[in-house]
Amino acid sequence: MKLDGKVVVVTGGGSGIGQELVLALLARGARVAAVDLRMDGLKETQTRAKAGDRLSLHEANIADREAVMALPDAIETAHGAVDALINNAGIIQPFEDFNDLAFDVIDRVVDVNFGGPINMTKAFLPRLMARPEAHLVNVASMGAFIPFPGQTMYSATKAGVKLMTEGIYAELMNSRVDVSVVMPGAVNTHITENSGVKMSGSADASGARMTSAPDAARIILDGMEAGKLHILVGSDSKMLFRLVRLAPTWAIGFIQKQMAKMAK
Repeated sequence: MKLDGKVVVVTGGGSGIGQELVLALLARGARVAAVDLRMDGLKETQTRAKAGDRLSLHEANIADREAVMALPDAIETAHGAVDALINNAGIIQPFEDFNDLAFDVIDRVVDVNFGGPINMTKAFLPRLMARPEAHLVNVASMGAFIPFPGQTMYSATKAGVKLMTEGIYAELMNSRVDVSVVMPGAVNTHITENSGVKMSGSADASGARMTSAPDAARIILDGMEAGKLHILVGSDSKMLFRLVRLAPTWAIGFIQKQMAKMAK
């Protein structure tokens, strides 16, 4: 689906990859509804975009089902029918083993990373299915296909997003809705700060160069327009996606050793 002239909803549109997705979509001629928990981030996106009425801002918590179910009508009022949804918003967990994680931390990660895409997809999918052509995109992580010690619940939620997306893809194969799951590697964003997490060292456990947020957005939108099911972002994600299939036990051990180095 070409994005020029389409109406696209982007969650997490106030920072990081989400903000760059908004800017890149506008540059490709789309109308964009940016959704974020923080209005200050959305205002920054608006200032950078200078897009007039082609951009609307929607402050909402994607983990709040009632708030999410009100979004389709609000966005259609601003732009007309929605053609695509990009579920990008997400958080990481503190770098702690599962055994040490408090239940409230686990619940927050599950509610935002898995519950959020569920809520948004349930709210918008019926309307996407009514369009002449449409696209659903869920952003997971390379943690969806290979475990990262100290990020077990984050990886588990992203694995849930991956399989949910693939299941919806199978259900909609004969429909007019394209479906994609994005699996970024390490991307240079402020996700740790926005998640309220402190860490030291590089966020990339594979040793590969981090992908910039603008490059990540470009790769995602190119993958959308090409109709790809799996969109891998970064050389680290591409390398590990192949490696975990060829030698899963070795690959998991490799990541464990890299994460142990980061913790020192």
